[in-house]
Amino acid sequence: MDQYSCRYDTCILPKKADIPIELYKSLQGKYFIGYADNLSFGNNTSAWARLYNPSRSQVNLYVNVWTVTDISEAPYRAQFWFNATPPGTPMDSYLVTPTNTAIIPLPEPIIKLQYASNVEGDPTGGVKAFVRRAQPETTLVESENGKLIFPPGGSLLIFLSTPESPTSSASGRIAFGWWEESIYDACIG
Repeated sequence: MDQYSCRYDTCILPKKADIPIELYKSLQGKYFIGYADNLSFGNNTSAWARLYNPSRSQVNLYVNVWTVTDISEAPYRAQFWFNATPPGTPMDSYLVTPTNTAIIPLPEPIIKLQYASNVEGDPTGGVKAFVRRAQPETTLVESENGKLIFPPGGSLLIFLSTPESPTSSASGRIAFGWWEESIYDACIG
């Protein structure tokens, strides 16, 4: 019998199903979403948000999705940096939650969502992996499906600026969806 078997008038279906990785990680309590709000930049300054994997976390960070939204006033550029040091003083965003709220107690992320507004200078070190440009009031969004992976000490940084209108003001938010996996679990077959 192919995919299932039937006896009498009862069918026994297989106990196997394909589900999206995001659902699987959410069921495990390992999937989180969060955002940095009220980012302000322009007037010759920039803003940024990042997912930062602390150096002693013992987890790998898997980036699933990112969005840049509600940018007003001027055309903007979003630079995506891997493992760079951003300018300014990082602040932790507390606008973070697990996606599975049925688990008690709620899981807490190890990864830090950090941000800064009105900073001067550019990121240093790391790799500028790609750049997106957009018009005001345009949302940038991409599903990475976990293919962006950062070990302890690594980060994904989204750096916002208005190079075409450097003296214009702008504001907006950056959001992320990610999961965390123990480095030791990832090594077990």
